[in-house]
Amino acid sequence: MRRSGRPIASLVLSVVGVAISLYLTSVHYEHVPLVCSTQGFVDCERVLSSSYSVVPGTSIPVSVPGLLWFIVAGALAFVAWWVVPQRREVVVGLFAWSLLGMLSVFYLVYVEIVRLHTLCAWCTALHAIILVMFLISIFQLYQGTAEGEEPYEEDDEQRQSSVPMAER
Repeated sequence: MRRSGRPIASLVLSVVGVAISLYLTSVHYEHVPLVCSTQGFVDCERVLSSSYSVVPGTSIPVSVPGLLWFIVAGALAFVAWWVVPQRREVVVGLFAWSLLGMLSVFYLVYVEIVRLHTLCAWCTALHAIILVMFLISIFQLYQGTAEGEEPYEEDDEQRQSSVPMAER
């Protein structure tokens, strides 16, 4: 069974995204010191303390849905890498999930630049990770289509068990 390095890259990026999201969540809830510039165009404190830094109508920081997004993306990448590397549905799922992440990134970058006139370095790192994962998912989707891969390649035992006994 052929395994690609692209899901591994997505898995590693997901782990980094989980780590950053956990850090930003701990900054919000545990008042862990924020390691970032607080002056000039890059001002993490301003972004993370704005009304846009929480899910509307709640006190839940945006980093929590981000954390969940990276956990799901990591699970999908793991499935695409180890469990069923040849399943087209998983690749399509990764693409759709990454597209949802990109739509969120577009909104959050809009808020940072247009509404707040400042950027958060940590948020930008997460946005870059999501962009790279999106590009990887597009490449995986395109590569599978271009190569005409079968959705799933059975191993010899599975193939043998599906052949009637009289034909063996």
